[in-house]
Amino acid sequence: MSTIRPNLAVFVLFALVGFTVAAGPAPVLLGTAANFAILAKTGVSSVPNSAVTGNVGVSPATITSVTGFSLVQDVSKQFWTSTQVHGDLMGSTDALPTPGLLTVAVLDMQTAYTDASNRPMPNFVGLKAGLIGGSVLVPGLYKWTTGVTISTGITLSGGPADTWIFQIAGTLVQAANVKITLIGGAQSKNIIWAVAGTVTVGTNGVFQGNILAKTNVVIATNAIDNGCIYAQTAVTLQKATVLCSGGVVVLPPTSSPVVSSTVPPTSASASITPPASVSSTPTTTTATTTYSAKCTPTAPPCYTVAFQNLNASIHGDDYLSYILTDTVEECIDFCSCRPGGCGFANPYYDNNAKNTTMLTCAYYAGCHTAADATNFGGQSEPDGSLSTVSNSSGYCLVAC
Repeated sequence: MSTIRPNLAVFVLFALVGFTVAAGPAPVLLGTAANFAILAKTGVSSVPNSAVTGNVGVSPATITSVTGFSLVQDVSKQFWTSTQVHGDLMGSTDALPTPGLLTVAVLDMQTAYTDASNRPMPNFVGLKAGLIGGSVLVPGLYKWTTGVTISTGITLSGGPADTWIFQIAGTLVQAANVKITLIGGAQSKNIIWAVAGTVTVGTNGVFQGNILAKTNVVIATNAIDNGCIYAQTAVTLQKATVLCSGGVVVLPPTSSPVVSSTVPPTSASASITPPASVSSTPTTTTATTTYSAKCTPTAPPCYTVAFQNLNASIHGDDYLSYILTDTVEECIDFCSCRPGGCGFANPYYDNNAKNTTMLTCAYYAGCHTAADATNFGGQSEPDGSLSTVSNSSGYCLVAC
């Protein structure tokens, strides 16, 4: 009996560890390319209005290859801005240090593509001859020596730390009105599509994951890419939305996407448990300041808690804009240093097909209370359904 117990203990230990170890291949390291929502070598174009999170960069191409964005140059001459982009746009001839940063980022992008496309020992080879519509895909390394077509919706099923790498030697085409759905806590940031040919996401489609493309990428009208795009030629957006996780994200309206709206996002009332990986309330009376180099408070902001745990967002005539963040603290940070001022942050979970893990953060000029939580209208989804709000909280910024 004494010789069995140690073996049983080891078995139980491994069994318990098995529940915490991520499934799938080792993550692909993006390096400094991860600082960009879109990074391309030859150009980025938009048929207005598109909506992009984070930074957009082109190199060795110059900023003249970035078209359709109505660019405005910053006084530093290091970057440009656009109402379609919540972030900076950069080209290879902008003022220092931008050219060097772009050169390194492009090299990191190429390294990431080489790594992802050459990973050995795939778990699945030639699945369904590349016609994967209707599939449920578990974590793993997938390889095709042909193109891949997604003609009907597919589902990626896995946990929040699980990974997927798709190696595609031909083109990747997602048909119009087709969605990729994540279940079980799967995260779009843990999905890599390494594609040698052209990548096309069809009209009204919802795509999940980061694209590492050897050639060009096209995101068609009203399509949503819930991930970042790294192309070794060009990226074309046609009134499309790119929601790159890990940065400040602008949630698009239901029609022509723009960076911010004159009407706050609206949702139907529901009681939905937020993801365990994201904080729903601050743990202290000060906020962290780590999520965005574009908006870091000079000092921790001070605030009062107006309300918590409502299933509705605020409606007010002093609405300013909204973004997506990972935590309540980040939401408060952004309000505290938002250009033009901000007096009230309203973070909540907008549970929808476009985003399932991040907080929607609406901003207002003045303080609000739970009595203003009248926004039950519903945010329209691509399939005509309505999203739902849960765990809404309000924070009034005050003088320290």
